Amino acid sequence: MNDITRRALLRHGVLAATLLPFASPRLALAQEPYPNRPIKWVVPYLAGTGPDTTTRILAEAVGPILGQPVIIDNRAGAAGNIGARVVAKAPPDGYMWIYSAAPMAANMHMYKNPGYDALKDFRHIMRLASSDIVVVVSGKSSIRSMQDLLAQVKAQKGQMNYASGGVGTPSHLGVEMMLSAAGAQAMHVPYKGASELVNAVIGDQVTFGAPIFSVAYPLIQSGQLRPLAVAGAKRNPVLPEVPTLAEQGIKGAQLTSWGGISVPTGTPDAIVERIRAAFQQALAQPKTIALLQQQGGLVDMQDSAAFVQGFKQEMAFTEAMMKKVGLEAM
Repeated sequence: MNDITRRALLRHGVLAATLLPFASPRLALAQEPYPNRPIKWVVPYLAGTGPDTTTRILAEAVGPILGQPVIIDNRAGAAGNIGARVVAKAPPDGYMWIYSAAPMAANMHMYKNPGYDALKDFRHIMRLASSDIVVVVSGKSSIRSMQDLLAQVKAQKGQMNYASGGVGTPSHLGVEMMLSAAGAQAMHVPYKGASELVNAVIGDQVTFGAPIFSVAYPLIQSGQLRPLAVAGAKRNPVLPEVPTLAEQGIKGAQLTSWGGISVPTGTPDAIVERIRAAFQQALAQPKTIALLQQQGGLVDMQDSAAFVQGFKQEMAFTEAMMKKVGLEAM
């Protein structure tokens, strides 16, 4: 080795030694396990709604498992589209999730330009929970059963009114599905969310409605609302005395509200698997199960493939119901 080569190697060695302290933190950071900072979970609905309550229960359970706080970020508006747009454009690094519920799928047909693609812009990790839809009237109403309600609906020849949480929501299309199965018609009065829906029923502004169970349940307990039927496949364990629509002769009108966990497309497999495993563990905890049931919700896990299939089925259902009731995309 000549002197020139020796001097060149020494210079490079000195340079490498000089740069090493600066490079090491970056290398260490890249190798840190996920997650290493707080996670934001976007809920595209108002605080106090069923999805918000569900996510707060789950965030409390899953945060300690992941070793980082999971912060709820309510981004309400445009039937969930505003929050969905935010997450669709977020970095695919696992630090921003969305509570992906049935309206995300429905909006693919309800809106001409929702601002995202429910299937292409997200990795749908798993379904987490579901909540029944319950048909209710005011606690002061003379209507005491679905038979009473349908008899009056038919007697009024389409003039009886019902509330929904907005055009195209499950509380709208679900009632139309129920009325169609029963061979009846009623006037639709849309409100801004489930809270306004139940207030309209309590205040006798409308005769009935079909809100999500978690919103209706406290008002059922207080006697302000009277439940007539659960729209799910079986009775809800919190109100086992309330029969399903099918039990009361209204077939083919099953409806539940569901939601899960999704992240931006491009999120690495290892991060997706870490999130999935954490939620599976959280949803097996008796405390988590009990808290969800107290709100009228149910643990309802599905893997990614089944969850995606649920989105496709919801899209098809929405498209069919829009045609049936003559709705045009907004």
